[in-house]
Amino acid sequence: NGFKCHCMSESHQRQLLLASENPQQFMDYFSEEFRNDFLELLRRRFGTKRVHNNIVYNEYISHREHIHMNATQWETLTDFTKWLGREGLCKVDETPKGWYIQYIDRDPETIRRQQEQERKKKQDLDDEEKTAKFIEQQVRRGLEGKELEKPVYTELNRENEEEKVAFNLNKGASTSIAASSKTSSVLGPNALKMVEGAVKRKESSHSSGQSKEKKKKSALDEIMELEEEKKRTARTDYWLQPEIVVKIVTKKLGEKYHKKKAVVKEVIDKYTAVVKMIDSGDKLKLDQTHLETVIPAPGKKVLVLNGGYRGNEGILESINEKSFSATITIDSGPLKGRRVEGIQYEDISKLA
Repeated sequence: NGFKCHCMSESHQRQLLLASENPQQFMDYFSEEFRNDFLELLRRRFGTKRVHNNIVYNEYISHREHIHMNATQWETLTDFTKWLGREGLCKVDETPKGWYIQYIDRDPETIRRQQEQERKKKQDLDDEEKTAKFIEQQVRRGLEGKELEKPVYTELNRENEEEKVAFNLNKGASTSIAASSKTSSVLGPNALKMVEGAVKRKESSHSSGQSKEKKKKSALDEIMELEEEKKRTARTDYWLQPEIVVKIVTKKLGEKYHKKKAVVKEVIDKYTAVVKMIDSGDKLKLDQTHLETVIPAPGKKVLVLNGGYRGNEGILESINEKSFSATITIDSGPLKGRRVEGIQYEDISKLA
């Protein structure tokens, strides 16, 4: 033991001598180690969530083998937080409660998935604009049809001075009574029958036009109801659900887990999941950016994770590889039996 203590004291003295000869080199080394370990903890533990810097630092120093900030180039945690913001490694902002940091994930796979989500959101907005234009056209056509049916008013001219003019205050009856009295006096009873038949035909055509207008209105109401339902079930930026099969896409956990499949056992705060590996049975806590959905073979069960059919189970019918979409048949709920085409890969996943 005395020999070991003697050797360790000599080694410690040599390190002190080396540090005294080139202190900047050791400070740069410790600063880099501190920065890497701090960012790795922030990424693994909190992902891209906004969190108070003291919470991350307290968890960091709870590890026994951590590098203390006194050995780095930063004197305080606030200086280190500001440096992270200047270097573009984190988003930082100051509040009355202190400094908050948010990790910026620059992983190519994460950036690709974010771009895909933005493309999907833009496509949904385009679909909503098309639906709104279609509804506007239907409303305009309905209004134009009403304008065509407006009555035409003409000047009242009396051809015979001795003829009496009778008025009926009932809506729509004055014209027909005046016309029938005039025609009966001039053309006789046969002409009266012809006029009465024409009036009946006009009334029947008018009633059929009203029924068509009602049909148009009902179709328009149905479209508006569907649009309201679509807005109520708008897309969200979270999609994790229990008992679905997912694939781990991050490489930072090593080859043991990369591209391996797991089952979601628990969803925490909408964006984080506790998954159980299918091959090894290991349990991991991961952010949804480190996972992607799994598309099974046709005929297998899937769960809809986003969009208007969220939460419904379905049967995978076919896959369109060119458009990265699939066709499913809803297998649960009030929409059971409905066939849905063009649903994106990221909106469905295999059920465990």
